[in-house]
Amino acid sequence: MTEGPPRWLAWAREIQALAQTGLHYAANPFEAERARRLLEIAAEIIEAHADLPMEKLRLAFEAQPGYVTPKVDVRAAVFQDEEILLVREAIDGGWTLPGGWADVGEAPSLAVEREVLEEAGLEVKAKRLIGVYDANRVPGALDLFHAYKLLFLCEWMGGELRSSQETTQVGFFGQGGLPGPLSEHRTTRRHLRDAFAARQDEQWRAVFD
Repeated sequence: MTEGPPRWLAWAREIQALAQTGLHYAANPFEAERARRLLEIAAEIIEAHADLPMEKLRLAFEAQPGYVTPKVDVRAAVFQDEEILLVREAIDGGWTLPGGWADVGEAPSLAVEREVLEEAGLEVKAKRLIGVYDANRVPGALDLFHAYKLLFLCEWMGGELRSSQETTQVGFFGQGGLPGPLSEHRTTRRHLRDAFAARQDEQWRAVFD
Protein backbone atom coordinates (compact mmCIF):
# COMPACT_ATOMS: atom_id res chain seq x y z
CA MET A 1 0.00 0.00 0.00
CA THR A 2 1.40 3.39 -0.94
CA GLU A 3 1.71 6.11 1.62
CA GLY A 4 -1.26 8.35 2.29
CA PRO A 5 -1.33 12.15 2.38
CA PRO A 6 0.47 14.08 5.15
CA ARG A 7 -1.36 14.01 8.47
CA TRP A 8 -2.20 17.71 8.43
CA LEU A 9 -3.88 17.34 5.03
CA ALA A 10 -5.79 14.24 6.13
CA TRP A 11 -7.01 16.11 9.23
CA ALA A 12 -7.98 19.19 7.23
CA ARG A 13 -9.93 17.11 4.70
CA GLU A 14 -11.74 15.22 7.45
CA ILE A 15 -12.66 18.44 9.25
CA GLN A 16 -13.88 19.91 5.97
CA ALA A 17 -16.01 16.86 5.18
CA LEU A 18 -17.55 16.73 8.66
CA ALA A 19 -18.21 20.47 8.63
CA GLN A 20 -19.77 20.44 5.15
CA THR A 21 -22.04 17.56 6.14
CA GLY A 22 -22.87 19.30 9.43
CA LEU A 23 -23.80 22.45 7.54
CA HIS A 24 -26.11 20.43 5.30
CA TYR A 25 -27.94 18.93 8.28
CA ALA A 26 -27.80 21.96 10.61
CA ALA A 27 -31.05 22.27 12.55
CA ASN A 28 -30.56 25.90 13.61
CA PRO A 29 -28.37 28.96 12.90
CA PHE A 30 -26.01 28.12 15.78
CA GLU A 31 -25.15 24.69 14.35
CA ALA A 32 -24.69 26.24 10.91
CA GLU A 33 -22.33 28.89 12.30
CA ARG A 34 -20.22 26.25 14.08
CA ALA A 35 -19.99 24.24 10.86
CA ARG A 36 -18.88 27.32 8.90
CA ARG A 37 -16.17 28.01 11.48
CA LEU A 38 -14.90 24.44 11.11
CA LEU A 39 -14.72 24.98 7.35
CA GLU A 40 -12.61 28.07 8.00
CA ILE A 41 -10.31 26.09 10.31
CA ALA A 42 -9.81 23.41 7.66
CA ALA A 43 -8.94 26.08 5.10
CA GLU A 44 -6.55 27.77 7.57
CA ILE A 45 -4.71 24.48 8.14
CA ILE A 46 -4.18 23.99 4.41
CA GLU A 47 -3.25 27.63 3.84
CA ALA A 48 -0.59 27.35 6.57
CA HIS A 49 1.07 24.34 4.94
CA ALA A 50 0.50 24.85 1.21
CA ASP A 51 0.73 27.66 -1.31
CA LEU A 52 -3.03 28.04 -1.67
CA PRO A 53 -4.86 31.31 -0.89
CA MET A 54 -7.68 31.31 1.65
CA GLU A 55 -10.24 32.70 -0.81
CA LYS A 56 -9.59 29.88 -3.28
CA LEU A 57 -9.91 27.30 -0.52
CA ARG A 58 -13.13 28.81 0.77
CA LEU A 59 -14.71 28.80 -2.69
CA ALA A 60 -13.57 25.22 -3.32
CA PHE A 61 -15.08 24.01 -0.04
CA GLU A 62 -18.37 25.82 -0.62
CA ALA A 63 -18.66 24.30 -4.11
CA GLN A 64 -19.48 20.93 -2.52
CA PRO A 65 -22.93 21.29 -0.93
CA GLY A 66 -24.58 18.46 0.95
CA TYR A 67 -23.11 15.23 2.25
CA VAL A 68 -19.45 15.05 1.21
CA THR A 69 -18.34 11.93 -0.69
CA PRO A 70 -15.24 11.07 -2.77
CA LYS A 71 -15.03 12.26 -6.37
CA VAL A 72 -14.70 9.65 -9.15
CA ASP A 73 -11.84 9.51 -11.66
CA VAL A 74 -12.03 7.02 -14.56
CA ARG A 75 -9.03 5.70 -16.53
CA ALA A 76 -8.75 3.47 -19.59
CA ALA A 77 -6.26 0.73 -20.43
CA VAL A 78 -6.37 0.44 -24.23
CA PHE A 79 -4.03 -1.99 -25.98
CA GLN A 80 -2.68 -2.41 -29.48
CA ASP A 81 -1.17 -5.89 -29.47
CA GLU A 82 1.08 -5.81 -26.36
CA GLU A 83 1.40 -2.02 -26.16
CA ILE A 84 -0.70 0.28 -23.98
CA LEU A 85 -2.10 3.70 -24.86
CA LEU A 86 -0.67 6.64 -22.94
CA VAL A 87 -1.27 10.36 -23.33
CA ARG A 88 0.93 13.26 -22.27
CA GLU A 89 -0.90 15.83 -20.15
CA ALA A 90 -0.63 19.43 -21.36
CA ILE A 91 -1.05 20.70 -17.80
CA ASP A 92 2.05 19.07 -16.28
CA GLY A 93 3.89 17.27 -19.09
CA GLY A 94 3.49 13.88 -17.44
CA TRP A 95 2.30 10.66 -19.11
CA THR A 96 -0.91 8.99 -18.03
CA LEU A 97 -3.63 6.57 -19.01
CA PRO A 98 -6.39 8.57 -20.73
CA GLY A 99 -9.24 9.54 -18.44
CA GLY A 100 -10.62 12.17 -16.08
CA TRP A 101 -13.53 13.05 -13.83
CA ALA A 102 -16.83 11.28 -14.41
CA ASP A 103 -19.77 13.61 -15.04
CA VAL A 104 -22.91 13.59 -12.91
CA GLY A 105 -25.56 11.34 -14.46
CA GLU A 106 -22.99 9.49 -16.59
CA ALA A 107 -22.34 5.74 -16.26
CA PRO A 108 -18.67 5.03 -15.40
CA SER A 109 -18.18 2.93 -18.54
CA LEU A 110 -19.53 5.72 -20.75
CA ALA A 111 -17.39 8.27 -18.93
CA VAL A 112 -14.17 6.38 -19.65
CA GLU A 113 -15.13 5.82 -23.29
CA ARG A 114 -15.82 9.55 -23.68
CA GLU A 115 -12.50 10.49 -22.11
CA VAL A 116 -10.50 8.30 -24.50
CA LEU A 117 -12.26 9.82 -27.49
CA GLU A 118 -11.68 13.37 -26.20
CA GLU A 119 -8.03 12.91 -25.22
CA ALA A 120 -6.74 10.45 -27.83
CA GLY A 121 -9.28 10.35 -30.70
CA LEU A 122 -10.08 6.64 -30.31
CA GLU A 123 -13.50 5.04 -30.03
CA VAL A 124 -13.34 2.32 -27.37
CA LYS A 125 -15.62 -0.04 -25.50
CA ALA A 126 -15.17 -0.67 -21.78
CA LYS A 127 -14.92 -4.44 -21.32
CA ARG A 128 -13.70 -5.20 -17.81
CA LEU A 129 -12.99 -3.45 -14.53
CA ILE A 130 -9.31 -3.76 -13.61
CA GLY A 131 -9.50 -2.09 -10.23
CA VAL A 132 -10.84 0.53 -7.83
CA TYR A 133 -8.10 2.63 -6.21
CA ASP A 134 -7.79 5.27 -3.52
CA ALA A 135 -6.56 8.10 -5.74
CA ASN A 136 -5.09 10.11 -2.87
CA ARG A 137 -2.58 7.48 -1.77
CA VAL A 138 0.24 8.89 -3.89
CA PRO A 139 3.41 10.30 -2.30
CA GLY A 140 3.32 14.07 -2.52
CA ALA A 141 -0.35 14.30 -3.53
CA LEU A 142 -1.93 17.57 -2.39
CA ASP A 143 -5.54 17.27 -3.50
CA LEU A 144 -8.13 19.15 -1.49
CA PHE A 145 -10.69 16.40 -1.88
CA HIS A 146 -10.74 12.65 -1.67
CA ALA A 147 -11.19 10.64 -4.89
CA TYR A 148 -11.57 7.07 -6.10
CA LYS A 149 -10.06 5.91 -9.38
CA LEU A 150 -11.80 3.30 -11.58
CA LEU A 151 -9.53 1.61 -14.13
CA PHE A 152 -11.17 -0.17 -17.07
CA LEU A 153 -9.77 -2.50 -19.71
CA CYS A 154 -11.10 -1.12 -23.00
CA GLU A 155 -11.21 -2.45 -26.57
CA TRP A 156 -10.23 -0.20 -29.50
CA MET A 157 -13.23 -0.03 -31.84
CA GLY A 158 -12.33 2.79 -34.26
CA GLY A 159 -11.15 6.35 -34.64
CA GLU A 160 -7.70 7.74 -35.33
CA LEU A 161 -4.97 8.45 -32.83
CA ARG A 162 -4.55 12.19 -32.17
CA SER A 163 -3.74 14.63 -29.39
CA SER A 164 -6.18 17.21 -28.03
CA GLN A 165 -6.38 20.46 -26.07
CA GLU A 166 -5.66 18.42 -22.93
CA THR A 167 -2.88 16.23 -24.36
CA THR A 168 0.28 17.11 -26.28
CA GLN A 169 1.31 13.58 -27.32
CA VAL A 170 -0.38 10.19 -27.61
CA GLY A 171 1.05 6.77 -28.38
CA PHE A 172 1.27 3.06 -27.64
CA PHE A 173 4.13 1.74 -25.52
CA GLY A 174 5.39 -1.66 -24.44
CA GLN A 175 5.78 -2.55 -20.78
CA GLY A 176 9.56 -2.37 -21.09
CA GLY A 177 9.58 1.00 -22.82
CA LEU A 178 7.13 3.18 -20.95
CA PRO A 179 7.80 6.93 -21.23
CA GLY A 180 8.37 9.25 -18.31
CA PRO A 181 7.79 11.04 -16.19
CA LEU A 182 4.36 9.82 -15.20
CA SER A 183 1.65 12.23 -14.09
CA GLU A 184 1.37 10.27 -10.86
CA HIS A 185 -1.72 12.01 -9.54
CA ARG A 186 -3.44 10.40 -12.55
CA THR A 187 -1.53 7.16 -13.25
CA THR A 188 0.99 5.25 -11.15
CA ARG A 189 3.28 2.30 -11.89
CA ARG A 190 0.84 0.15 -9.92
CA HIS A 191 -2.02 1.04 -12.28
CA LEU A 192 0.13 0.16 -15.29
CA ARG A 193 1.28 -3.15 -13.80
CA ASP A 194 -2.33 -4.11 -13.09
CA ALA A 195 -3.37 -3.11 -16.63
CA PHE A 196 -0.74 -5.31 -18.28
CA ALA A 197 -1.58 -8.19 -15.91
CA ALA A 198 -5.32 -7.92 -16.61
CA ARG A 199 -4.60 -7.88 -20.35
CA GLN A 200 -2.90 -11.28 -20.03
CA ASP A 201 -5.44 -12.87 -17.67
CA GLU A 202 -8.97 -13.54 -18.91
CA GLN A 203 -9.93 -14.56 -15.36
CA TRP A 204 -8.62 -11.32 -13.82
CA ARG A 205 -10.51 -10.33 -10.69
CA ALA A 206 -10.78 -6.61 -10.07
CA VAL A 207 -8.44 -5.34 -7.35
CA PHE A 208 -9.45 -2.69 -4.83
CA ASP A 209 -8.12 -0.61 -1.95
